[in-house]
Amino acid sequence: MSNERTEQELCHWADRQAEKIIKERGDLPLYTCASGITPSGTVHLGNFREIITVDLVVRALRDRGKTVRFIYSWDDYDVFRKVPANMPKPEVLETFLRFPITLVPDTSGRNENYARHHEVDIEMQLPRVGIHPEFLYQASRYRSGRYAEGIKKAMQQRDRIKWCLNAYRDDAHKMKESDVYWPVAAFCSQCNKDTTEITGYDGEWGVSYRCTSCGHEETGDLRTSKEFKLGWRVDWPMRWNEEKVVFEPGGKDHISPGGSYDTAKLVSKEIYGWNAPVTMKYDFVGLKNTSGKMSSSKGKVIALPDALAVYQPEVLRYIFASNKVDHEFSISFDIDVISMYEAYDRTERIAWGIDKAKNDDLFRKEKRLYELSQIEPAMPAMMPYQVPFRQLTTLLQTYSGNIDAVISALGDVRPEQEACLRRRCECAWFWVTECAPDEFRFSLRTDGSAATLDEATRKAVVQIREEVVPVLGSFATDKDLQQKLYDIAMAHGLESKALFTALYDVLIAKAQGPRLASFMRIIGTEKLSKILSIY
Repeated sequence: MSNERTEQELCHWADRQAEKIIKERGDLPLYTCASGITPSGTVHLGNFREIITVDLVVRALRDRGKTVRFIYSWDDYDVFRKVPANMPKPEVLETFLRFPITLVPDTSGRNENYARHHEVDIEMQLPRVGIHPEFLYQASRYRSGRYAEGIKKAMQQRDRIKWCLNAYRDDAHKMKESDVYWPVAAFCSQCNKDTTEITGYDGEWGVSYRCTSCGHEETGDLRTSKEFKLGWRVDWPMRWNEEKVVFEPGGKDHISPGGSYDTAKLVSKEIYGWNAPVTMKYDFVGLKNTSGKMSSSKGKVIALPDALAVYQPEVLRYIFASNKVDHEFSISFDIDVISMYEAYDRTERIAWGIDKAKNDDLFRKEKRLYELSQIEPAMPAMMPYQVPFRQLTTLLQTYSGNIDAVISALGDVRPEQEACLRRRCECAWFWVTECAPDEFRFSLRTDGSAATLDEATRKAVVQIREEVVPVLGSFATDKDLQQKLYDIAMAHGLESKALFTALYDVLIAKAQGPRLASFMRIIGTEKLSKILSIY
């Protein structure tokens, strides 16, 4: 094994899957792992679950010393069936329905076609989370004749494929003996639509079709014509054989008993002589407070860059790696974000030996989870600088979003730790300004405005300014500072809660805010003196 990893250390579900692949496929010079999607709309976090599932297994195989090829197929020769809700100029897109999506224009004007628009969006983002697949573009592969031999094989054995497709269907859904079945479809070379019907096959390379939209008829050569494509239940196993894929996961809708994977498995073995790849089922990802799975065609989805605006890459990887792959979960952008960062930080402290795990088994699991959550495989060279996410939102708002000022105020951030901390700061600032509940948001009163205070409260504030603020650094703990504020409230005949409420009003023009003692220490002597000077 590479880096002398022990079986006990390789204890994540991805490691168990890697072990299963090696056991079932044997010791190979190369293990090809595959993922893919049709870029018919925004590539969302539900799609990302498949990508990161493969990435985690790829890393697990490599940690066992295996050479791995990670391919990601863009099924961009699929049919444009529906205009999503979030694309500009839907009336223009409407005119390209039934076209291959590579021939649909990008109505945003950014990329050369509709498919490429969505491909670029994910290709630019995946390196941010440490995922580096080899991208394959199925439109160019089909149109270049690369799959001519595979298509011919399917056409010559179409009766056998028909048997495979019927194998898992009940009698009501089986194709009849008399039904004519063609595994191939055509985009019309005149109008580009898939509204065609196959009318004949010469047994070798010649396939004839007629377009029901424009009436065009043609006999094309599978080796040179650009318009032919296998139906996806045959296309999938044909490509398994073409790329020698040994692992590919699938959504629960495909992997269910008698589903498309079982059918494709039959076609792969019977027609192409290739054992279907080892698979594993992954469940859907939802959004908290919404029902159902994410859907590109509906337009309302969370894309990878949306998630990376709130979750630093390591934490986003952690969310997916810490959930069992066959369990559904929902991702949240509300108050739960704080809990997720806290969970990640706890795992990080255990992995680095700062916090002690309950037992050795738990330590190994937490450390392995942490390793797989990193952008670069394995442990970082140095433990990242930890500042709790909640505290970071307070710091950032205190410094009006100035990340450089926050890092400087922390005082002990090492140069090697800065890049990771800066990513967390950017996420914390985005979350608190765009996603957080109102009670988390504040800005210091730096405009010279004053709170309306009764005389007793004003005198208490003045005492705090003159006796507490100058010696802020002398309080050993937040609890000590808080006790001093209690004492001042009592001395002026005030309820402590009333004084705290008044202080929040004085500082941020709100009735409540971050924990007061900690908040005052974060604001610091200089800023506090200035804000309190008008009382």
